[in-house]
Amino acid sequence: MNKNKSERLGFTLVELLVVIAIIGILVGLLLPAVQAAREAARRMSCSNNFKQIGLAMHNYHSAYKQLPIHGVGTDTLGGAAPAGNRGASTNWWGNWGAANSWRLSALVGLTPFMEQQAVWEQISNPNLTNAIDGSQYTTPWPPMGPVPSQIRYLPWVTEIPTLRCPSDPGQGLPSLGRTNYAVCLGDSMWWSVRGPGHLNWQTPGIMNFGNTDWNRQSRAADRGVFVPHKEAKFRDILDGLANTIAMGEIATDLGDRDNRTSSTRNGSQNPPASVRDNPKWCADQGQIDPERPQFWANGVPLDGAAARRGYRWADFRPYASGFHTILPPNGEICSGNNAGQTGVWSASSRHQGGAHILMADGAVVFMTDSVEAGDNRASMVWLNNTVNRPGSESPYGLWGALGTRASKETIEEQLNQ
Repeated sequence: MNKNKSERLGFTLVELLVVIAIIGILVGLLLPAVQAAREAARRMSCSNNFKQIGLAMHNYHSAYKQLPIHGVGTDTLGGAAPAGNRGASTNWWGNWGAANSWRLSALVGLTPFMEQQAVWEQISNPNLTNAIDGSQYTTPWPPMGPVPSQIRYLPWVTEIPTLRCPSDPGQGLPSLGRTNYAVCLGDSMWWSVRGPGHLNWQTPGIMNFGNTDWNRQSRAADRGVFVPHKEAKFRDILDGLANTIAMGEIATDLGDRDNRTSSTRNGSQNPPASVRDNPKWCADQGQIDPERPQFWANGVPLDGAAARRGYRWADFRPYASGFHTILPPNGEICSGNNAGQTGVWSASSRHQGGAHILMADGAVVFMTDSVEAGDNRASMVWLNNTVNRPGSESPYGLWGALGTRASKETIEEQLNQ
């Protein structure tokens, strides 16, 4: 009897295999739940970052009685600049070192209000060792730094945690310091890399805000909270702070031809009138891979690898730190002959089904891809448009209306649940 008991101790091979199979099934069932829990935590952290940025925006407005200017900075005057850097204000596309040529984003001004005083001190008070490799120069960087594409300037390559969404894995060159949060430029892309400020292309000098045509073009098309090179205040948001988007989330590029984070190179369009008249122009040209709609088709040329979504937190140009309420969140990008130009730059994210937006009152809302966005192929509002004239309601439905600051449109949706 004792002998039989001893022989029955332990598991048979069949029993062991059954136990292993059960454990495997349980692990398979649990892994998706664990991944979903992790993404939920990352999404919550992303939302919290946005709330901190919203608080910084309101604190900035309380301190200076205006919002930080998007497209602000310094320029050089003829002989006052070192050789090779003269007249930076006559060309905001150059890689200037003596000035930043009015190219700083609104995020630069927010740095001291989001616990980044050290970064702000480096920018506003340059020193001889303020370079990524620690090397010294015979003259320091200029106050407020060089243009945001200068890779040797330490503040521009600094990754600011508040500006990064944990769900976005993007890192490393050719980007500099990345951002997952961008300012809202409204529901028309036509003048959103220019604003009312006209650069004097013939002679060095400061930004000229007296150009009548540029002012008229900007007043007609720049309908968002932030207008390039122009001051803005909360009092300008006539539609109400709770009904107007101030900023939105953007995914940064991973070098994988994702059409939400990279743009195609479209001939000589500068600015792209065909995109202005049809935001789905790139899709209608067959540039999207029909088998993988989130990616550009093979063989379609893309803009330079350095000019991709979210690659320069300090750069005001739309590809780096701006977005439009034209195509719904996670819509494809469609721009002109280079990414530094204007174009349709949508909100996007690595979350499932939408992206976060920051309302002007500081509330953070998760906006789904299925938001009512009107006619995706309707022409934008611009100065000489005879269909959607200046002052018209947004042709892009609720999504477009939320992006305009003073179009007197009624918002019937309850955004904050």
